Amino acid sequence: MASTIIQFAIDIDPPSRLDKALSRDVPDEAELSRSRLGKLIEQGAVSVNGAVIDNPRHKVSEGDEIEIAVEITEADHLEAEDIPLEVVYEDDDLIVINKPAGMVVHPAPGTPSGTVVNALMHYCGDSLSGVGGEKRPGIVHRIDKETSGLLVAAKSDRAHHGLAAQFEKHTVERRYLAICYGVPDQNDPRLHGIKGTNFEPGNVLKIQTFLGRHKTDRQRQAVSFETGRHAVTRARIVETLGEPAVAALLECWLETGRTHQIRVHMAHVGHSLIGDPVYGGRRKLAVKSVGEKGQAAASEFPRQALHAATLGFTHPVSREFLEFEAPLPEDMRDLLRDLGGQIEV
Repeated sequence: MASTIIQFAIDIDPPSRLDKALSRDVPDEAELSRSRLGKLIEQGAVSVNGAVIDNPRHKVSEGDEIEIAVEITEADHLEAEDIPLEVVYEDDDLIVINKPAGMVVHPAPGTPSGTVVNALMHYCGDSLSGVGGEKRPGIVHRIDKETSGLLVAAKSDRAHHGLAAQFEKHTVERRYLAICYGVPDQNDPRLHGIKGTNFEPGNVLKIQTFLGRHKTDRQRQAVSFETGRHAVTRARIVETLGEPAVAALLECWLETGRTHQIRVHMAHVGHSLIGDPVYGGRRKLAVKSVGEKGQAAASEFPRQALHAATLGFTHPVSREFLEFEAPLPEDMRDLLRDLGGQIEV
């Protein structure tokens, strides 16, 4: 039976036991529960720094290199689908696309088709990296279903390994545009009292916490200061929206790339993203600030207002630095205009 290899490194301040550390740090897209991980350890499917470890109590340290071999069943077989893709860049080793909101990156329970993977399999044919396994060929990183923007996929195994290493070391440049409730400004004394936040020169808000699965809702992530995975987000105001200002267009960039990171961090500081159904709630913006049209646009916006606008990385084969930009999609441009935005992005 075929298998796929999941590779990652143990993050900072890990639990001492292997099984607990894997449960904390295994990529969410691997969809491996703690009980499944325990069985994989016992089966000898887990290697630490190249050595097979079958003891769940084995002590691990920050930076340990983990490999997990996961068998692929016949039920995992995927079909190529003729789904249009907006290709931003392509060569023999990789492909960069501008993903629309509403499209899942790879198949998962409840979403077996219609994904980026299904579309890439049709578009690329056999020239797609197999490192990600049959369920995720070519996939090096993800963005949420309802987040639009740039995504790179590997067409060769050498590119996959090279890109994965850059994502693991947090050297990939990823900048997002987001529209949030309120204005996260350094002159707001409330922000200075929130744990894990501070301001850097240029009115740049830095949020530094741990992130991990919510204790009672596994579909959510939660901020912690004791356990989880280290996460750092920075954000700056591009434009304030409303008169007086009640919302803002932000540029956010990631030092780390955790599941839902920007969405969770902005909610943590009280500036959740407009339209976010999980972390945002539904606030009503003041009519006197944005008018009835702006108030309705924000209340009815159907997804988190988040767009992966910039993606930069070193080409894993040519070693050339590549940077790509994707303009705001139409729905976010319309929202900005309705809220009185003047800047074209």
